[in-house]
Amino acid sequence: MFLTSLTAADDLDRAVVVGDDALSRAELVDRAGRFAAGIPDDGPVAVHATASIDTVVAITGAILAGVPVVPVPPDAGPAERGHVLRDSGATAWAGERPDGPEVAALPSVRPGSTAVAPREIDPERTAMLLYTSGTTGAPKGAQLSGRAIAAGLDGLFEVWDWTPDDTVAHGLPLFHVHGLILGVLGSLRRGSRVVHTVKPQPARYAAADATMYFGVPTVWNRVVGEPDAARALGKARLLVSGSAPLPASLFEQIAGLTGQAPVERYGMTETMITLSARASGERRAGWVGLPVPGAETRLLPAGDGETGTVPDDGETVGRLEVRGPMLFGGYLDRPEANAECWAGDGWFRTGDLAVRDPGGFHRIVGRESTDLIKSGGYRIGSGEIEAVLLDHPSVAEVAVVGRPDPDLGQRIVAYVVGDGSGAAGSGQELIDHVAGQLSWHKRPREVVFVDALPRNPMGKVQKKLLGS
Repeated sequence: MFLTSLTAADDLDRAVVVGDDALSRAELVDRAGRFAAGIPDDGPVAVHATASIDTVVAITGAILAGVPVVPVPPDAGPAERGHVLRDSGATAWAGERPDGPEVAALPSVRPGSTAVAPREIDPERTAMLLYTSGTTGAPKGAQLSGRAIAAGLDGLFEVWDWTPDDTVAHGLPLFHVHGLILGVLGSLRRGSRVVHTVKPQPARYAAADATMYFGVPTVWNRVVGEPDAARALGKARLLVSGSAPLPASLFEQIAGLTGQAPVERYGMTETMITLSARASGERRAGWVGLPVPGAETRLLPAGDGETGTVPDDGETVGRLEVRGPMLFGGYLDRPEANAECWAGDGWFRTGDLAVRDPGGFHRIVGRESTDLIKSGGYRIGSGEIEAVLLDHPSVAEVAVVGRPDPDLGQRIVAYVVGDGSGAAGSGQELIDHVAGQLSWHKRPREVVFVDALPRNPMGKVQKKLLGS
């Protein structure tokens, strides 16, 4: 059982705070134990993962009972929720019951009158089933064992100098790796306090009085938009950004207002966190650092049919593969997907494109399926071009793609949603902006201004629809 600190003799008052609700460590163990007593079988247990103490209790209780837990987004629609419940084989539902026959068929889970003691659990057994966003079809269930979760968290304890004396604060969803496993389970395993602000608002972050803050770029953008709140975070020792690329200008704004550069890191649902800048090491805008303890990476040529590895020159783009004890055990009942994502000898194909410098620092430059552009003999990741364009004050949103070109093979085209100021002019200013920040061959050859970017129901840009 990877939440070993929960059974420690010393208690911590207000160990878990979610909004206005708080539990000591002893109270959490008691409530989670009573919840576990009401689980009818070996699960899995689906949890309506709202930002609440009840969610923390239910997930902790299932873990203590050795029953796999399936966090379900509270805003999931009937089709998505029904798929997750059917695919996971969940036998019980915890939390508010949404309308729908697929939910009504599940037995209720109610706390027992007497708490049960934590069970001896096979560390290789699936502890958590997290569903991917489903950008290439229906969401897939990634199976994370207790051993994998423990390995991933222990690596972060080391690289972030995370101690039981820390207080972690964030307002991220409790159905993803970032908010749930890192923010809550990481704190419980390490023995530190966690404060969930319910909503990731700057004022709530500032009032948390934490030593470590977790956020995504959208959150950090809101924080720097309220300078007083941002300066209040300067008392913390670590500001962590992940889940999406952090624009360089935002990196500099955070550093300027708080007095410290943020730590950027990289991971996936399937891999936990495999790359991160160190708390006591270099923090470089746009770079996600070095492998965490136990993790390995390799970059393979992005071209079809090519073999070997790419040079560590900080420029050559390669397909990122990772391996280590924190990786998941495969997708539930998806043999074809598993065969496709595993490269053999423990290597997992992330689907991401990256570059690595001579010191081992990594920079993510896009997704292989949509973001690799082959132009003039160069392999270019559109993500790094998008990051530079987003640093321009007149750009609100952007998507960069490759379009067929008789001379270059593909020409780089940027689809831009402006901020309404009209400052970008004809687009030449944006082309020059990229050329001044990146290699000349990475500049867009064309800028197309659009009112909006096409997105799927999950909010992700559908690049294949651009220009159609």
